[in-house]
Amino acid sequence: MLSPAAPRPDNGNAARLDPRRWIVLAILSGSVLLIAMDTTILNVAFPSLVSDLQPGSVEQLWIIDVYALALSGLLVTAGALGDRFGRKRMLLTGFAIFALASLLAVLATEAWQVIGARALLGVGGAAIMPSTLSILRHVFVDARERAFAYAVWAGIFGGGMALGPVVGGLLVKDFGWQSAFLLNLPVAALMMALGARFLPESRSPRTGRWDWWGVGQSVVGMLALAGGIKQLGKSGFTDPLPWALLLLAAVSLTLFVRRQLRLESPLLQVRLFTNRSFSIAAVSIFLGMVGMGAVLFLVTQWFQYGEGYTPLEAGIRLLPAALGLILTSMVAPSLMQRFQIRHMLGCGLIVMTAGLALPWTLQRFADIGYPAVAVALAVLGMGVGIATTVASVTLMAATPAHEAGGAAAVEETCYELGAALGVAILGSVAAALYRANLPSLGLGGDTEEAVRGSIGEAAHAAHGIGGEAGRVLLETASTAYTAAITPAFLIGAALTLSAAVVAWTWVPRGLRPTENAH
Repeated sequence: MLSPAAPRPDNGNAARLDPRRWIVLAILSGSVLLIAMDTTILNVAFPSLVSDLQPGSVEQLWIIDVYALALSGLLVTAGALGDRFGRKRMLLTGFAIFALASLLAVLATEAWQVIGARALLGVGGAAIMPSTLSILRHVFVDARERAFAYAVWAGIFGGGMALGPVVGGLLVKDFGWQSAFLLNLPVAALMMALGARFLPESRSPRTGRWDWWGVGQSVVGMLALAGGIKQLGKSGFTDPLPWALLLLAAVSLTLFVRRQLRLESPLLQVRLFTNRSFSIAAVSIFLGMVGMGAVLFLVTQWFQYGEGYTPLEAGIRLLPAALGLILTSMVAPSLMQRFQIRHMLGCGLIVMTAGLALPWTLQRFADIGYPAVAVALAVLGMGVGIATTVASVTLMAATPAHEAGGAAAVEETCYELGAALGVAILGSVAAALYRANLPSLGLGGDTEEAVRGSIGEAAHAAHGIGGEAGRVLLETASTAYTAAITPAFLIGAALTLSAAVVAWTWVPRGLRPTENAH
């Protein structure tokens, strides 16, 4: 468990160190990288897919959203299944599902087939993700080595999300949208072969019946929550549908929590949230992904539509965030041995705040360009790397070993829902400010309405008009969008600053991760 600072004990674990542990870390890192990249790789493949399959507007929404919906909805259930029936078995099953779904997507000739394949990819991802952290907890018995392993996990996950558009751009440019799914097949096959050979099996000593009612409440609640958040970003705050979904989520998850509190062997030990360190760590990961998810989405839109970059060029220009995140994730574990968790977590959130606030601050003095955005992305990435790594180590360290699967599900849910909420809330704020910043354009009713709908529609209209008029329209829309996204980032900065205050106030003084499981 987490305990006040103390000299590192001679814990006698040397004899129990698994000689395969670094191979295990490499396998699990590859697993996380594949899942993280799949979260964002379709962003650059999507225009090619739409051009080929010509899905309707509703089908397009489902193609984008169904992966995250299935993943978020099943994480808690998959974590509990892994604890009960074997984490290695669950991970290998997840990869088999992931490979099958990828093959179905490659062979798809209709939009509904891609939707089904993406849903199945989410099921496979949900089976894989909680197992990775649970196996790390089981294999790494030394506290410092475990902190490093968690740091690698967090860095690979965050970096993979940022690298997805780059890899997707490279593949789609020459091989079409199917290559975004085809990439999964050899990687999944390799992970299955290596996993079967090197990963140890572990499980939690749970007894009692499998809680089918809890599964239903969890799945319905998480699907409604993720769906409500995503719908809020698409239709705005006046549409009753997202609020109905969020109400359903609140009811279902409340029933789920009440039921879990009564059971001797719950799917998720919700009492973990009574531990302040666990709760603050979860909130820190969530808010970190709110900022990171919103920035990656809005800046990618700005690069492609406002600045005219290709998807590959836009992806490459996001690399400062990935590099900053990976760098600080690697150094955070050693810093955690020297400094208290409250200071590390608070400082990481403050660095995030600086990265989010920097574009708005610079815009007060001059027109903002890529160099300023690159610096902001790098600073944001460094802050996210520190905060999420420290939070991941803290969250897992505050969890009993037999509840590792549930804790891992909570952590990954914070990643997924945080990114989705960032796009929904901050994206909606940016969209409203974009419309407010646009002057009267003198276009026809439908055309002007479309231009005011999004920067993407404005770019499409500008290309259709062409000539000097099209250039002026795109420049006007780009200026309005640039002025819109920086206040949205500032709201994200206010959230991370609040989280930093909470971390410094509520995380116990002198706390360091000195636990040794088992």
